[in-house]
Amino acid sequence: MKIGVPIEIKNNENRVGMTPSGVFELTKRNHAVYVQKNAGFNSGFLDEDYQNAGAIILDTIEEIYDVAEMIVKVKEPIEQEYSLIKEDQVVFTYFHFASSELLTKAMIDSKAVCIAYETVEDADGTLPLLIPMSEVAGRMSIQQGAKYLEKPIQGRGILLGGIPGVPPAKVLILGAGVVGVQAARMAAGLGANVFILDINMKALRRVSETMPNNVISEFSSEYNIRKHIKDSDLIIGGVLIKGAKAPKLITKDMLKDMRPGTVMVDVAVDQGGCFETTKPTTHQDPTYIIDEVVHYSVANMPGAVPYTSTMGLTNVTLPYVIKLANEGWKKACDTTPSLAKGLNIVNGKIVYKEIAEAFDLEFETA
Repeated sequence: MKIGVPIEIKNNENRVGMTPSGVFELTKRNHAVYVQKNAGFNSGFLDEDYQNAGAIILDTIEEIYDVAEMIVKVKEPIEQEYSLIKEDQVVFTYFHFASSELLTKAMIDSKAVCIAYETVEDADGTLPLLIPMSEVAGRMSIQQGAKYLEKPIQGRGILLGGIPGVPPAKVLILGAGVVGVQAARMAAGLGANVFILDINMKALRRVSETMPNNVISEFSSEYNIRKHIKDSDLIIGGVLIKGAKAPKLITKDMLKDMRPGTVMVDVAVDQGGCFETTKPTTHQDPTYIIDEVVHYSVANMPGAVPYTSTMGLTNVTLPYVIKLANEGWKKACDTTPSLAKGLNIVNGKIVYKEIAEAFDLEFETA
């Protein structure tokens, strides 16, 4: 198979869809891998590294899309790429369709085969290709939140861990999944008082059994959220509904109950966000303020730490890439149920129910 790895052209997206190690594994199986010039540079990989592993370097993104039977990316295609995607071309990347009707309709029109990392699902319900980036984003949410609590950035001016004689900050985390647990671990390690809310009692029990004493689990309800936001310094939104839009757990009217300088980090922004006032931002311009509350909602948080993120992502995507290349998408999905769940749009048809429901479009079984 001919596989293409383009440069990510989304704002400040520094990751790359394949490492030289991945190229080596594919080329030794007699596949051809075409990598766009400087695609891996921001993740620490040189064109020479890819060439030594067997890749062919092409100058332009147009050449990559033109030659490839399968495109391996990190983030969803943006508008400049829509016209480059061909009928029957496999595109394997994060799509997060439920947050963008424009992208959804563009991929329907392209008649490509869109396989989304974020909906590949193991038999136990885990999302193996989403977990590493959720781990990165969960940890980064505390790192970024701590920074934006500083007064020069219009935060509350509070040190997350406090000092002797001065209490630490209070961190409220919505969701006890991968993002929430990683955020709680980081916040607790810095010495904050952490409250983590979820409606899944099994998840809350795991938190109680594995986290230090400064992490308190509580059942999530609107009443409890409204109670906690009044004195929280940093609020992390980490709620995920597979393939669907995130629920709006904090509404605009709740902002008036928060203290000026409170920071809200919405890790669920890729799925529409779990705060009503969330709008996607970039690493170049990451925050905005509404009702004196600082909002951070960068849609590609892991892109700021591209080496760690690229390595973490490609560790889990490569086995699926090899399977798709060896068998073709139809056989690979037939023989691998977890990969079949990654099928979102196939030859102009939506085959993932939650995406169709998000935009009231027609759903067909794959």
